[in-house]
Parts: sequence; C-alpha cells; structure tokens
Amino acid sequence: MSYIEQLGIKAKQAKNSIAFASTNEKNRMLEEISRQILLNTNDIIDANKEDIKRGRANNMSESLIDRLTLDKKRIEGIANACINLSKLADPIGEVVEGSTRPNGMKITRVRVPMGVVGIIYEARPNVTVDAAILCLKSSNCVILRGGKEAFYSNKCLADIMRKAVSSCGFNPDIIQLVEDISRETATLMMKANDYLDLLIPRGGAGLIKSVVANATVPVIETGTGNCHVYVDNTADLEMAVNIVDNGKTQRPSVCNAVETCLVHEEIAEDFLPMLKKRLDQHKVEIRGCSITQHILGDCVVPATTQDYATEFLDYIISIRVVSDVTEAIEHIAEYSTGHSECIVTNSLINAQAFQNQVDSAAVYVNCSTRFTDGEEFGLGAEVGISTQKLHARGPMGLKELTTTKFLINGNGQIR
Repeated sequence: MSYIEQLGIKAKQAKNSIAFASTNEKNRMLEEISRQILLNTNDIIDANKEDIKRGRANNMSESLIDRLTLDKKRIEGIANACINLSKLADPIGEVVEGSTRPNGMKITRVRVPMGVVGIIYEARPNVTVDAAILCLKSSNCVILRGGKEAFYSNKCLADIMRKAVSSCGFNPDIIQLVEDISRETATLMMKANDYLDLLIPRGGAGLIKSVVANATVPVIETGTGNCHVYVDNTADLEMAVNIVDNGKTQRPSVCNAVETCLVHEEIAEDFLPMLKKRLDQHKVEIRGCSITQHILGDCVVPATTQDYATEFLDYIISIRVVSDVTEAIEHIAEYSTGHSECIVTNSLINAQAFQNQVDSAAVYVNCSTRFTDGEEFGLGAEVGISTQKLHARGPMGLKELTTTKFLINGNGQIR
C-alpha cells in the first residue's frame, strides 16, 4: 500500500467526522486554529527561516523568497483569516432551489461537501492554512501536498492545525499533510480516484499543466496570471500610474500582479514617462514595443511575442502601444491566461465594451487587478483562482468546495 493510499484511507475514515459537524463546531475549530497559530508564532517563524535558508542556498529568486516568507504580520493575517471565515455563512445544507412536481413529489436541491479534497501547491505556506480552513468550513477533509521549498513551514502549520482540531474533539485526519514530497507522491495523488473526490493544483504554469495532463481525479484548474492593464485615451493618467504601479510592484510574485500594460497611442507620450518614473523606484525592467522604445529610449528592452505571453512574477513588465480599445481587447484575447484584466478610462462606452468582450475571470474598470482575491471579494480565504469555466471561476471560496444533491420526498408516487 502506497503512502498516498494510507493518507487516503485515513481521510475517508475521518470524512464523517467533519461532514456532519455543526456550524458552531466548525467555527469553534477555526477559532482554536487561529488561537494556536498566534500562540506558536515564534515556532512558525523559526520553521520558515529554515525554508528561507534552504531557498537562498538553492538560488531561489527574491520574488519567490517573498512568497515564501512568513513574518509576524503575515502570520497575524493568516490567523485573522480563520476568524473571518468563522463569521461567514455555512454553505452546507443551503437550499439552492426547490419545486413541487405535478404528481406531488417535493424536490429540493441542497449543498453538500465534496468529500476529500486534495491540493497540490508550491512555495506559499499561507496556502496550507487557507486551503485547510476552507475545506474544514465546507465540511471536507483535505490532503495537502506542498512544495519542498516550504516543507518546514507547512509541517509546522499543519501540526498546529491538527492539534487544534483534536483539542476540539474531532479527528485530526480531517487535515493531513503529505510529508513525502517526492515527485512520485504528486503523481499518485493525481490518480487517487478511490480516495480523492477533487484535486486542485495551485502554483506555476508547469505544475498546473502537469496536473491537468496527468490526473485521473477530477481537477479544478487554477490558472497562471498573465494580467493586463489597458490605459485608455480618456484615462486619468495619475490614476493609471497608481493602478499599474500597484499591480506590478506591490507584490510581483502573485498571480494577480500585472504583467503587461497596454497604452492608447494618443496619450503614450505623456503617460509612459510618468509610468517609467514610478516604476524606476522599484527598478522594474521594461520590455516594450517599438513605439515604447522610441518614447522612453534605450532603457527599454525590445519586447518579443514571448514576453507578451509570459507571467514574469518579477519586477519586469511588458508594454505595448495600441490604437484603441478594440486593439487592446484583441491583444488580451491572444495573450491572456484568463485571470484578471483592467481598463483605466473615463469613457462609459469603452468600459462597457471592455468588460463585455474581455473573457477573463475578473474584469476591472479603474481599480487594481491585485483585488482578485477571496478575502478581498468577501469570500474569506481562497483555495485558488480558477480560470476554467466548469463549476468554479475566479476566486474559489466556500461554495466552490461544495457540490449539490437532490432530496426527493413523496407519498407513494410511482412512474
């Protein structure tokens, strides 16, 4: 019996423990997880320092080190996410719809848990808690398989959560961490149909592509974020600078960061120097089209089609000057991964055209793509951003971790 099969058996045995827990019981576990995380802040930071040390030894980029790093403020944010989630409505048992058939049968459709959810992710230890608590609140068991880059952080956080769950009288195997982080265990999870009801990959393009290509377990595909901002000729240029700067530099290593800025040709000569001045404060490398090079000079690296298709996750941005909103929409259709896009404009017609025609999970007018996030959208924590269109799209919160079943009540009807 494989290691993954052993975890799967434990999850199936623990499934009823959480599936039939009351809302109050689940909230009590979330509150206890929050309390234990804060109490063990120093242990978490110590474990995280070991991961960071190993990451630097392996020449991990600074943007990925940032994704990996946990400090007191971020740990407080993780703990607060548990409390915020406890305040949200419990989706389990929610009546989605109901009807009475002509023969008198009463049919009700209600929300129920998925069962056992597997999550494969990379170097973001906050995902360990976000994913676990979302699964807990939605009455699912979870098997977490993080990357080797965050192993010590993930192990510390998982141990804390399991201890909290157990102290509340529930089976700690509601939450399990895959401690064997070999490639083989990831492959076995992808094919663990007897144990997993759903598999969610969260990470870079390589991870997601591998899971989608190899999994026999049902998968919700979370997407990479090649996100765009289009600055229209009617835009408030100062607002546009703020939005692009925030999207690119506030945290460049995340999937809702801006990778490409499209600029209307009529305002390019005014806007691009303003943008460069701001981006220079963060030493952002600019890869631009010929017009961008002409306006900004030799500091601009000539952009290739590959640049426009790349999720940099770093202090790099591609820029292209376009003739109008239609060309901007066409560029996005060609290169976007379907995550998040923004138009900065004072034209209602252009704003409506952009939101109607851009086929991405989140489409913004005059605000940063950095808001594509479960907590920012009022969903509590998130398990990932789905860029597919089946079942879930955009930030995946509690409801996206449920399915439905029909309850039919009659008094002897036959067909």
